[in-house]
Amino acid sequence: MILCDTGIIVALASKTDQYHRQCVEATKSTRVQFVTTWPCITEAMHLVGIPYDRELVRQMVETGFLSLPSPTIADALRACALMRKYADAPMDFADASLVVAAETLNITRILTLDSHFYAYRINDAAPFEVLP
Repeated sequence: MILCDTGIIVALASKTDQYHRQCVEATKSTRVQFVTTWPCITEAMHLVGIPYDRELVRQMVETGFLSLPSPTIADALRACALMRKYADAPMDFADASLVVAAETLNITRILTLDSHFYAYRINDAAPFEVLP
């Protein structure tokens, strides 16, 4: 499994995104399940500009291209704690939710365009393997 950040989702859905081709190639060459979080889907739906692109994001969920773990209140509380810890990064709730997903699902690889993930630590110890 590989985590998928908001920027990747937006780039995949929007052919006009400057990272579209790079993200398509990165996902084509990877033969594992892509996992994201509800905050990332919400953020992506907000950031894609046109209804056609929002439809592509919906299809990523509906077809199972993106897997969405069910969040718990403990996950939300851990995300809030991480946001306080990484406040200088700054870490938003979507990024925090991905770190929590990495911790709960034992995932170390993430597809992201966000350099903050080089600083974040899984279980306050292990670094992410940042792709592409």
